Amino acid sequence: MTDAIRRHDPLVKGFASDNYAGVHPEILQAIALANEGHQTSYGDDVYTGALQEVFRGHFGPTAEAWPMFNGTGANVVALRAMTAPWEAVVCAESAHIHTDEGGAPERSAGLKLLTVPTPDGKLTPDLIDRQAWGFGDEHRAQPKVVSITQTTELGTLYTPAEIRAVCDHAHQLGMLVHLDGARATNAAAALEVPLRAFTTDVGVDVLSFGGTKAGMMFGEAVVVLNPDAVRGLRYLRKTSMQLASKMRFVSVQFEALLAGDLWLRNARNANAMAQRLAAAVRQIPGVEVPRPVQANAVFAILPPDVTERLQKRFRFYTWNEATGEVRWMTAFDTTEADVDAFAAAVAEEIHS
Repeated sequence: MTDAIRRHDPLVKGFASDNYAGVHPEILQAIALANEGHQTSYGDDVYTGALQEVFRGHFGPTAEAWPMFNGTGANVVALRAMTAPWEAVVCAESAHIHTDEGGAPERSAGLKLLTVPTPDGKLTPDLIDRQAWGFGDEHRAQPKVVSITQTTELGTLYTPAEIRAVCDHAHQLGMLVHLDGARATNAAAALEVPLRAFTTDVGVDVLSFGGTKAGMMFGEAVVVLNPDAVRGLRYLRKTSMQLASKMRFVSVQFEALLAGDLWLRNARNANAMAQRLAAAVRQIPGVEVPRPVQANAVFAILPPDVTERLQKRFRFYTWNEATGEVRWMTAFDTTEADVDAFAAAVAEEIHS
């Protein structure tokens, strides 16, 4: 018996983040399956061993997955392994590593981030060149890695061809490419392509692969696609405090997510619910949807008083205080009824 008490209403859904969602039941079952008995710690367990073949099935025979606790940790470990202390990372000004990780790449990894403004969250070869210069100049941090995000922080998608252009250009400059794939499954579902189509097949060197937003309880992975792109990752994971002692519970979640089609089912639902939400609110006078809805993010502009009232009923974030832009995220467990109730609340507050 347990004395735990449910302290929230499970029928209440928010639109602030796909991190707000619970754990998919199939993943909970997998955790329970791995729970009985003892297994070797620190990744020498049978579940982590089996996980390598699961990732190779998606990303190719040379892929190697390194489970981590969280997305910030995965990004920090990946970028540390790809750079020397005097080297820098080129990224979009809106990149998560720049805006939402509390300075972790700078503080924990000692990295210089060279940011580039971009209206849609995406980098191009021309934009990369704004910061990829000064090679050999001892007075400038040496550009070494281009980091892109798929899907981007602005909800947009890179096509495989766009990522190939980034990779080809970076490699011509002697640089490497890291992809922050916290929502890589949403991207693959939206593009209707395999996960490797915009990673391995187009030249990405290292991937931070997201599990938490896709339905896991916790856990991300650094997936090395080019073994020559990293150094000391085994040791950096430990010194970055990302080595789980009971790693089987991270690995078995990834196996449940990726061995079948659960990742795709979850992503397709989240994406479809975002499209439903966008279609509904576009019909409401006074609501503007200023950005394309390409995966599971909807950006909207509301009058400030409407936002304030609506946030008392549903959780979501204000993206830009100056413009009144807000962000709504859908998740694997968002239902049509959830979307319809939220859209109705938007209409009520607009008209009140």
